[in-house]
Amino acid sequence: MYTTDQYEGMIAETVNIQGANGDTINAYYARPLGAGPFPGCVLIHHLPGWDELYREFTRKMAHHGYLAISPNLYSRDGHGTPEDVAAKVRAGGGVPDDQMAGDVQGALNYLKAQTNCTGKVGVWGTCSGGRHTVIAASKIDGFSAAADLWGGRVVMAADTLNEKNPVAPIDMTPDLKVPLLGLFGADDQAPTPAEVDQHEEALKAAGKEYEFHMYPGAGHGFFYYDRPAYRQEQAVDGWNKLFDFFSKHLA
Repeated sequence: MYTTDQYEGMIAETVNIQGANGDTINAYYARPLGAGPFPGCVLIHHLPGWDELYREFTRKMAHHGYLAISPNLYSRDGHGTPEDVAAKVRAGGGVPDDQMAGDVQGALNYLKAQTNCTGKVGVWGTCSGGRHTVIAASKIDGFSAAADLWGGRVVMAADTLNEKNPVAPIDMTPDLKVPLLGLFGADDQAPTPAEVDQHEEALKAAGKEYEFHMYPGAGHGFFYYDRPAYRQEQAVDGWNKLFDFFSKHLA
């Protein structure tokens, strides 16, 4: 909690990190000024792209005292407007799950290499980034907490698996390494409430620590203030739950 007499400042900039297969990719990195040390946070962007909204989310995390980084998962697909690049990625079926995990691992390594990092790092994302968060939290060592915000396709039918998405994230539940927060809208169709229930049952069966919240009157993307999906009351409560969860597990 900030007070009005407290020094406050941050730096936010684009940096290069080493991603999957040793590739150099770009990322947006925001951090508080001051001695720290600070916990870290990796933000996994949504399929609309590595866009302005995720830069705002990254700076918001820095404002709340985190070293925050959002890697550009679409870096290899060329550059242009986020919308144009995302359209190209969407047409190609998205990024491979293993490549995504390698890029997120690179972002985690970057944060942990900072001398003012406490060593505790969370990971979260929305939409496809929520799905990717579940995968990253199951495959990557070194995170301390994870948050899936309305990630679709965590539950996948066998006939929807492919070379890029070879394993349904729900089937990785036994390997989940950290406490998981989930924020969902009751009016969402990807994931549906029934799919969220199925994911919750898998977490219970595997004995995992989790905290799921379902918001009535909200659908997909209810944090997105620049879109008709925005729901002010649910979004404010969701942000508070996100910060409380990370404060609990990353402090």
